[in-house]
Amino acid sequence: MINATLRDKYRGMSRQELLDKAYELGYNFDLHSGSCSQCTVATLQELLGFEDVVVRVATSSCGGQAIQIMGTCGALIGGTMVLDYYFGRPLEDMSYKEGVNKDKMFAAAEIAKLLYDRFVKKYGAMSCAGIQQRLFGRVYWITDPDDAAKFDAAGAHSDPDKCMDVVGDAARWTMEILLDKGAVKI
Repeated sequence: MINATLRDKYRGMSRQELLDKAYELGYNFDLHSGSCSQCTVATLQELLGFEDVVVRVATSSCGGQAIQIMGTCGALIGGTMVLDYYFGRPLEDMSYKEGVNKDKMFAAAEIAKLLYDRFVKKYGAMSCAGIQQRLFGRVYWITDPDDAAKFDAAGAHSDPDKCMDVVGDAARWTMEILLDKGAVKI
């Protein structure tokens, strides 16, 4: 596990203030920037100050993987990427030969499952399509210009109970797991 340090401007916040700030930042990143995966990671990068490259590698994980809708929700992917940044199995524990200890891989997966479980509990799904069905009553094919316009008109990035809420939740829940598992100290 890597220990995280809050950026100076967020030190001294209470646990609740920090979780509220994570939600607010995630919400606003999605409102203004789009890409649920990247917005989730950017929120946590803003709070924790890890390398900017982690935000960049989250770019195409949005919209159910490369905006194809059928894969995992990008906000869930982004949160999982950050959890793996802190709890994931390091390269030195991997090998292309037999006999590799997989305990750290399974331990990281158990932590990521905590985030997955929260998505399933609130949204009844972990896929972009499933969450869209829950939030909008239908699935939008964002790569189709007409459907993308309908998605936006339905409030995807303007209705506070739609995508911005999902990203805010992902950022808050990821920060909460980081706190609960000891990677971040207040």
